[in-house]
Amino acid sequence: MDVRGYAETAADLLNAEVGEVADLRAVLAGRPWLAGQVTDRDCMLVRRLQRELRPVFAAARDGDTRRVVDTLNALLVTYPVTPQISTTDPDDLHLHVASRHASVGELLTGESLLGLATLVCELGPGRLGVCAAVPCTRVFVDTSPNASRRYCSERCSSRANVAAHRARKRAAVPAPSPSPSPGARA
Repeated sequence: MDVRGYAETAADLLNAEVGEVADLRAVLAGRPWLAGQVTDRDCMLVRRLQRELRPVFAAARDGDTRRVVDTLNALLVTYPVTPQISTTDPDDLHLHVASRHASVGELLTGESLLGLATLVCELGPGRLGVCAAVPCTRVFVDTSPNASRRYCSERCSSRANVAAHRARKRAAVPAPSPSPSPGARA
């Protein structure tokens, strides 16, 4: 099982605009065997998952471990996950979320929950976050070695750094002194 991949898929799903089937298919472009099966119901399930998972990332941003764990546990009860050992390659046995009889939306929900729960247990809830760039609200999974990620993308990081640089420059420029009015004595 690619725990980090499942967790990153959860973040990708939360950041995606899933209004119609084509939107979800675009998110699943790297998984064409799933993209071809997407239905309107799957889009509805993913939109529901987006609403239910966003509080996990917000709680992680706020440092509220209890809320992260309680919310994930409640979701795992609501959407039971069935992992199975994949035997596609006998030399590389690993877990997958079972997909037999599951819709694409149900499979993505299971993968997201299993990935996030495992990541939180292995690396801690601080590895989940909400972009620090204003006004961005995208979420991310921090897989950096030093757990220092604060932005969802390089674009937001650069934009925030440029804004901070400009603010520092403005603060460093002294305010112009008022010029004496005509007829004023020194």
